[in-house]
Amino acid sequence: MDARVEEDGQGRRSARDACTEPCAIERGMRIIGGKWTGSILWHLKDGPVRFNDLARMVGGASKKMITERLRQLVDQGLVKRQVLETSPVSVTYEITDFGRTALGFLDELRRWSEELPSNGNGA
Repeated sequence: MDARVEEDGQGRRSARDACTEPCAIERGMRIIGGKWTGSILWHLKDGPVRFNDLARMVGGASKKMITERLRQLVDQGLVKRQVLETSPVSVTYEITDFGRTALGFLDELRRWSEELPSNGNGA
């Protein structure tokens, strides 16, 4: 339902059908909008990636931050974690089918941001 503001006959304004909890867009932004989350999903699109390789791909993010985001993505069902029986033990991460559904709009976001003026503030 779309919220809207209505005015009564006496000029008082009130919201009708106002959001009482986060709307679908806000819920999605809370998941995808986390720092490095989109980049992590994007780098997993071509197949399983070992943790250290992913850390190299997501330049600028600390391993602690990547670990944190990966845990969230696994909990949300967007990424699958697999422990490999190697010596030493290593872990790979792979995007799930549900996680793949985010790639379309992440690609659109990438293209949109590449069209921003160089100062990045839209002016």
